[in-house]
Amino acid sequence: MTVQTENEYEDLLGLWSDLESGLGIILGSPASIQEFEQRVWQYDRWMQGLLKRDTDVGLYLLFQLATNSPVGYSASHALVSAVLCHLIAVELGLPQTERDNLVHAALTMNIAMTALQDQLAGQIEKPSAEQQEAIRVHAVKSALMLSSMGVRDGLWLDTISHHHDESTDQGELRDIPAVNRLARILRAVDRYAAMISPRKNREGRSATDSARSIITNSAERLDEVGHALVRVVGLCPPGTYVRLDNREVAVVMRRSSQPNHPFVAIVINEAGSLMNPPRLHRTANGGPGIKSALAAAAVRERLNHHLILQMGAYAALHP
Repeated sequence: MTVQTENEYEDLLGLWSDLESGLGIILGSPASIQEFEQRVWQYDRWMQGLLKRDTDVGLYLLFQLATNSPVGYSASHALVSAVLCHLIAVELGLPQTERDNLVHAALTMNIAMTALQDQLAGQIEKPSAEQQEAIRVHAVKSALMLSSMGVRDGLWLDTISHHHDESTDQGELRDIPAVNRLARILRAVDRYAAMISPRKNREGRSATDSARSIITNSAERLDEVGHALVRVVGLCPPGTYVRLDNREVAVVMRRSSQPNHPFVAIVINEAGSLMNPPRLHRTANGGPGIKSALAAAAVRERLNHHLILQMGAYAALHP
């Protein structure tokens, strides 16, 4: 499904927002949720259903939500991480059981520090010693909390327990135990999603810088996950901003069949003025090319996202 009308855009945005809000409720008050594990499965199915409607539009809305505001950070981070883990699991051909446990771990990996995570996103000063200790123990504590709420799947719990454990990085991804494989993927996705999101004390990094950091600045053993991440969303995913080599600024609308040559909507001209309407540009067909990625904070203008996604729908039908 592509976004053809403003009503379709509003409906789809509302569904993603409702999913994020519902996830925020179960992460924020887990002890009050009956049949917690079933709720996680429900949100996973909801997420998959939205992605099946249009993955590019889903990514566009997610990256816009994740990079534009720190409000509700914990739920946004969990949802972005779960979507990326789902796409990577499909890309790597993981068995269904591993895919399910990876996504459920992504949704719940920080449940022991939900309130703290939201607090830190809006905090200017560095974490206190007490906060640093809570961060240090949150992985194991999250697994224990989930176990106390009835989650019995050991792979789900162990993936969370070890998702900050660098010892799981030893060996080729396909040859290591499932828990190490899933923990390694989750750690890379967790880092990437955290880097692109803004905090009160810093702006979010561009998605390109975040991906390159995972691929090139981490241990070589993480390259396999980082490259899979780039294959599924691109260095410049839908919903992120780029500067073109003629000084225009564009927002990425959709991935194309050629890696890292997405469809973009040019929204700011070379003089720095807002373009109304935006202009569709297929970067794979020639210049201007993408010069650099931009952090979301670099684009202050209010954009017509419905019109941009409508242009993306046209591009998908007329590549």
